[in-house]
Amino acid sequence: MAAEKMALAKAINESLRRALESDPKVLIMGEDVGKLGGVFRVTDGLQKDFGEERVIDTPLAESGIVGTAIGLALRGYRPVVEIQFDGFVFPAYDQIVTQLAKMHARSLGKVKMPVVIRIPYGGGIGAVEHHSESPETLFAHVAGLKVVSPSNAEDAYWMMQQAIQSDDPVIYFEPKRRYWDKAEVNREAIPGPLHTARVVREGADLTLAAYGPMVKLCQEVADAAAEEGRSLEVVDLRSMSPVDFDTIQASVEKTRRLVVVHEAPVFLGSGAEIAARITERCFYHLEAPVLRVGGYHAPYPPARLEEEYLPDLDRVLDAVDRSLAY
Repeated sequence: MAAEKMALAKAINESLRRALESDPKVLIMGEDVGKLGGVFRVTDGLQKDFGEERVIDTPLAESGIVGTAIGLALRGYRPVVEIQFDGFVFPAYDQIVTQLAKMHARSLGKVKMPVVIRIPYGGGIGAVEHHSESPETLFAHVAGLKVVSPSNAEDAYWMMQQAIQSDDPVIYFEPKRRYWDKAEVNREAIPGPLHTARVVREGADLTLAAYGPMVKLCQEVADAAAEEGRSLEVVDLRSMSPVDFDTIQASVEKTRRLVVVHEAPVFLGSGAEIAARITERCFYHLEAPVLRVGGYHAPYPPARLEEEYLPDLDRVLDAVDRSLAY
């Protein structure tokens, strides 16, 4: 059967399984990815089926994990690294931005770096400190890295396939609060290029642009707005680097308004670059300034306060109202 309904986490698992079956050079590395199957069970069963030399339980040493992956890539392997939680990536940040991102340019194109770094990110699961952060902009700012995030199971499956096949390093952000959301996955039809945005809901009055965990929220906002007679278009960005500005521009030229939504802090977040670029491209089409909705410029709060921190239906609808009031 070509299509099957599955959770986002299961879709990533199935995609990793397919990659391991298809290419003996694909390896999976990370803390507890083997016997435990990962803290979210995304790699469940893979070590049992492919062995400890293909699915490797590593020490608690993120810098060492990524450094080892770089060495393996230099020898022709395609390592897929799991960082157990978003806030744990920072010990490896130097390896990622100083070595991994620059090796291709440093070698004048002779060296490929087919490394995928999987990072469960974002809030909404009631986790403790360092387990709910959204550091995607830190990586999108670094030349030499591709940065993507799926919002649904089908994209999770195919974007992982495309990331593993890439000869450039890909930071693959997994929206952990959406791990259990189910959708149809067609294993035979690639839905589109890795870095192409997609209009997931047509509308006429305003464009909502989001990625990862916020796409579902934006669709709920569009449903709520429709009850008031407002037609909102929802664009799933899918990629934070590179950004498919052409798709956003085409939508904004139609709706003439744009609200960008992400969990990361608004200050210097992905929405800032999108707002600036779309303002340049669509200045004579816009009927309101580009607005942004996101987290606050503050450390991620304790779990009992995260609902106050994260964008929700009311905050996004408030931005919609402000935009439409111009």
